[in-house]
Amino acid sequence: MPEGPSLVILKEEVASFKGKKIIEVNGNSKENIKQLEGQKILDFKTWGKHFLIVLPKLTVRVHFLLFGTYFINYRKKTNPKLALEISNGSLNCYVCAVQFIEKPLNDVYDWEVDLLSKK
Repeated sequence: MPEGPSLVILKEEVASFKGKKIIEVNGNSKENIKQLEGQKILDFKTWGKHFLIVLPKLTVRVHFLLFGTYFINYRKKTNPKLALEISNGSLNCYVCAVQFIEKPLNDVYDWEVDLLSKK
């Protein structure tokens, strides 16, 4: 199960996707994930056990629960909760909770209380 430190590693591993366009979205999330297609990834952030994909119109929050996992440029045979095909690769998230955040992130998160904050 990804914890805070491993999410910071994930953020580093997907850094090459920053600034790239999401070409295709699949998965069995209850959110309207198809609206992510065509959006450009502005940034990746973490807060505790939340992995955040920052887009122009909203932020995607991924929480990997107890048994969640992710794969970069690889897809398991089981259905992902969220699968992003990006112009230079893919990110596939399994056994996780996906939620959209439409408010500014600074209104939702207190960045200073995150244990993995640079401060």
